[in-house]
Order: sequence, then C-alpha cells, then structure tokens
Amino acid sequence: RSSDLITFIGKTLKYETEGWENFEAIENAGKIPIYSFWHNRIFAGTYFFRNRGIVVITSQSFDGEYIARFIQRFGYGAVRGSSTRGGIGALVEMIRLMKQGLPMGFTVDGPKGPRYVAKSGACLLAKKTGNPLMPFVIECEDYWTLKSWDRLQIPKPFTKANLIIGEPIFIESRARDKELEAKIVELQTSLDELVLRGEKWRTDQS
Repeated sequence: RSSDLITFIGKTLKYETEGWENFEAIENAGKIPIYSFWHNRIFAGTYFFRNRGIVVITSQSFDGEYIARFIQRFGYGAVRGSSTRGGIGALVEMIRLMKQGLPMGFTVDGPKGPRYVAKSGACLLAKKTGNPLMPFVIECEDYWTLKSWDRLQIPKPFTKANLIIGEPIFIESRARDKELEAKIVELQTSLDELVLRGEKWRTDQS
C-alpha cells in the first residue's frame, strides 16, 4: 500500500529545516498557515507534516475518494472538489474549516498541472480568511522520479531531506483582481526561488 511505503521511507529520512522561523512567525501572529507547495513534493511532505490536522483538497472522482481515505491515515482531513469540478463548494468549505482553526494544504500546481505553475486557489483562500500562504519545498538528496505529469519525487530510503520554508504571503480581503494576480505571481516566484535553493543544497551535499 502507498501509506505503508510512505511510512517505511519517511521513518528513514534525515530531515533538515531552513526558514522554520517563518512558520513560527505565522503562529506568533495568531494566524493559521496555508501550506503551499508543488505537487511533485507531496511524498516527503505527507510524512513530515503528518498528524497536524491539515486539511487538503481532493478531487470528486474515484481517485479522490481513495486519496481522501489514504491521507486520513496520516492525520489529514479532506475536502472534496477541484479546480474544474466542485471548486467553489470546496473553497467555501475550506473557509469554514479555517474559521474553526484548521490549517489547509494546497498543491498549487495540482491536480493535473501544468507542472510548477501556480494556480489561484490558495491565494483566494488567503484573501477570504486573512491567513497567510506558507510556501515551502522539500528537497531530497537522492530520489526516484516517476513519469507522471508532475514528475513525482519518491525519496530513497535513508537519504537527507531539506524542508525550506519561505516568508509568509498575506493577501488583504479587499484585494482586487489585479492585486490577486500579483500575489499569485509572488507565490510563483517564492516557490521557484525555494526550488533553486533546494537544488543548490542538493548539489552541495555531493
């Protein structure tokens, strides 16, 4: 099972962190993070952030039902919907859950890409709730790459994994469309920079 594989490999990973103060700054401000990351880093991220009550969006398809049940084993909640079907209803539900104090997680280029291109969902949630985006990347020193649309990374057992957290991104509730677009670009830029930092870290390990 996929959950067994994540648990088996996850337990062996040697995690490092950069930018943890950015996570603490969100908590110290009395806010709740919207975890924002690229889809192909979901394997290592699922294990590292387990059992924190994070709620993620999954599709309304059969695959989405499987994923919803699967991630619950790691202490995640699920809202059913996607950017193409049921997206508005899912956003409303996520807003409701954030008001109850639950953090949210977004693969910002999911569910089907294009790879490394940020979409608007996480930014809309930040605007509606007043909670900040927390962009992050997990870079593994050694991993397998699948031939999926996102080129999913599967860490190899006992490898190093570096969690790099960027500065939080706040979006005002009165932000207009042009300002919202600028924030999507800011999120894109932040994640691009985090990927480059991760790649440099990975090169420095060899």
